[in-house]
Amino acid sequence: MRDGRGGGVRAGGRVAVLALLWGSTFLWIDLALEGFSPVQITFVRCALGAALLLVLARRAGVRLPRGRKAVGRLLVAAFLCNTLPFALFSLGQQSVDSGVAGVLNATTPLWSLLIGLLAGERGALGAHRLAGLATGFAGTVLIFAPWQPGALAGWAALALLGAAVSYALAFTWMGRMPAGQGVPAIGLSAAQLTAATVLAALLLPWGGPPPRAPGAVPVIALLVLGIFATGVTFHLTYRTILAEGPTQAAAVGYLLPVVSVLLGAVVLGERVGWRVLAGMAVVLGGVVLTRWGAGARPKAPARGDGERPQPLPAR
Repeated sequence: MRDGRGGGVRAGGRVAVLALLWGSTFLWIDLALEGFSPVQITFVRCALGAALLLVLARRAGVRLPRGRKAVGRLLVAAFLCNTLPFALFSLGQQSVDSGVAGVLNATTPLWSLLIGLLAGERGALGAHRLAGLATGFAGTVLIFAPWQPGALAGWAALALLGAAVSYALAFTWMGRMPAGQGVPAIGLSAAQLTAATVLAALLLPWGGPPPRAPGAVPVIALLVLGIFATGVTFHLTYRTILAEGPTQAAAVGYLLPVVSVLLGAVVLGERVGWRVLAGMAVVLGGVVLTRWGAGARPKAPARGDGERPQPLPAR
């Protein structure tokens, strides 16, 4: 029998590492933009993450999903959950601080709930969840502050929100159209990032001129972004879901904007205004309300089970 205290320490450590990796994503994007275009970052990020997961899947003896239906569903999931939001975050961060990008990413669960309401899902109803939805979007408005002359607005900020909406659409699709049932999580994640790499490659002709001798910092940032913040993060995410359940894994979503804001301020010297901090607190409070009474943590499947993991509310 697993020791509760030891298991809790391991689970807490896994969540902490995952939050650091996820939250640092926006820092690495910001640094990589000094030498690469958004499309180039998206492609290399997907390719490096896919390469790592394909190696892990091969070592585990796991075969990737096959069949026209499974591949088609994976392509849609890869576009909405990887290629499109990765590109939008890189585009948006050309003008918006990395910390703000992380905070806006935390609105993903709110968009997921709104999509559920529009789709007529009964589970999306409830006083707590509706109050959380209203609270979360009030926090988003506070961050944008459209009533101020120097408000956060324009295409860059909208691109960041578009990335969060894309994640929400992806999770809805993945929940209704599971791909590769019976395939272990490592096989699904490897196949999804591989599909995302192919889609990102199609965008390269419109991705700007090839980088001219980028410095060491952008190159290292892009390597860390692809291998650790994408590939390792995907692997740890699915491991956390299978070992602890989606509720435990969802806790990362609450830590992610905090990490992104801290790293942006400490490493990049970004100025963190009171409005962004207050907006982040309100958004996270809204997300907590939307998850109020969502249900007990599901029982973790046995090791090696091919059950499809549930998607996370943020990435």
